[in-house]
Parts: sequence; C-alpha cells; structure tokens
Amino acid sequence: MSELTAVMSPPMSQHLLRRNSRTEGVPGLATMVLEHAILPVRPGLEAEFESAFARAKPLISGRPGFIGLSLSRSVESPNLYLLLVEWASIEAHTEGFRGSEDYAQWRALLHHFYDPFPVVEHFLQVL
Repeated sequence: MSELTAVMSPPMSQHLLRRNSRTEGVPGLATMVLEHAILPVRPGLEAEFESAFARAKPLISGRPGFIGLSLSRSVESPNLYLLLVEWASIEAHTEGFRGSEDYAQWRALLHHFYDPFPVVEHFLQVL
C-alpha cells in the first residue's frame, strides 16, 4: 500500500452521491459541504509531502464536523494533488478547524510544500 492510499478516508464516493444523513432535514443545519483544493507541491518534494500529509491527517480527521477526505495525485502533473474534504457545515471548516491549534500544526506540516498557495473553494451538492 502506498503512502497516498494510506491517507485516504473510506468511502468518499458514497458521501458524494448522497446528502449527509446526519444533517439532512434538521432545521438550522446546512447540508454537507465539500472543500476542494488543488495543491501545487513544489516539484521533487512529492514523497516528502505525502509523508507529511499522512502525519497531518489525524489533525483534521478528529475535528468536530469532519466527515471524510481524499487526497489524489494528478496523472498528467504529478506535483498536483486534489484534496477533497467533507464537512458537516462550512463553519466546521472555516471557524472550527481553521481557528484551532490543530490547524496551526497542519499549516506547519504542509504549507511550505505549496507553490503557489492553493485556492480553497467550498461546494454544496446540487444533484
């Protein structure tokens, strides 16, 4: 099993095909939010990045509102990674995780690999 396979959470595709059953129909709660980021890792540092990501994963996976994540490497551009993170709400990511000490550790482990810094977008399921 590769480092990359080891950092993937089960089963992302199941969440992408349906609404989050933990929040659907509950007044005041948003549906699942999908965080999307293309991570441009400096060429030559891919193996080191994957190892650091494996160490960083518990920092995010233990946060309230975290549902799952996947990290995929581009076939055509091997220094590009697609990060998809499922959150119970956008606030779980933007306020909860990003406002935590866990995020400071995440940043220290991973942010120096990126050039340029990735753009992060949040998506709501429409179908």
